Amino acid sequence: MDLRQLEIIRAIAETGSFTAAGERLHVSQSAVSRQVLLLEEELGEPVFHRVGRRVRITPAGDALLQLSHRIFQDVHDTIAGISDRQESLRGTLRLVGGMTVCLYVFPTLLAELRRQHPQLELKITAGSTEKCVAQLRSGAADLALLTLPVDSPDLVSVPVLEEELLLVGDAKHPLARRKRIAPSDLAGQPFVLFESGSNTRRVVDEFFVTERIEPRIVMETENVEILKAMVRTGIGITIAPYQAVAADVAHRRLFCRRIAGHSLIRSTGWVYPKMSRLPRTVAAVIGTFERVRSKLRLAHP
Repeated sequence: MDLRQLEIIRAIAETGSFTAAGERLHVSQSAVSRQVLLLEEELGEPVFHRVGRRVRITPAGDALLQLSHRIFQDVHDTIAGISDRQESLRGTLRLVGGMTVCLYVFPTLLAELRRQHPQLELKITAGSTEKCVAQLRSGAADLALLTLPVDSPDLVSVPVLEEELLLVGDAKHPLARRKRIAPSDLAGQPFVLFESGSNTRRVVDEFFVTERIEPRIVMETENVEILKAMVRTGIGITIAPYQAVAADVAHRRLFCRRIAGHSLIRSTGWVYPKMSRLPRTVAAVIGTFERVRSKLRLAHP
């Protein structure tokens, strides 16, 4: 028995056929069948039962499958341990996040990462929570910073930020003249909001339900820059994280206010696949974030 045979067992179990396993491993179906036959002759037990075009793993095959998981995890951990002893970080880290995170959190984080680890290549992708989670599961991404909750048993979520959501509008909007804005002041107002189904929108919708407000929604978008552009034209008001509008408020292009009697908070956290050992590159990003977090503008002064 060798590692290649264990790799073949795992590929067959995961794909459900000898042909698909061969395609995954870039070998012929006959080569896969030959290795399985040699293994069965060595064990004196069948590893798979052939049922038409599909296969069903036997108890002996399942034992080998569990063995393969343990062995390949040990191999991965050993290689990672050797890499971790290198003086500087190398390789590629694939980081994903929502639009607001990519615009207002990642620039500060990445600048510090490049200063500390200049040989680490960083690849960034912006997308919805659903898209980012799919990339984590497929192996196309290593680490995500997402609005929580992300309820997936195969992923780890670590809350790291609490962002204040504020009422935001054009600086010339009539509400801008009020120092105190009550929920009742929002009745009948046109709103430009984050897209339905997002975790940020869930926080906003819960507020509307609590206050029995039926918002007049004139536009929905996942892009916070589009949202702000629409608000600046006066098409509507919005509820958005402070860090996304801080510069516009400082330059008096927009106004922001807390809604009286409410503290609207969204939680953001690191999300990554469950694993026995956190890769050094992932740990480095999380550690660097802790050092730059104080530089982020998360709540209105």
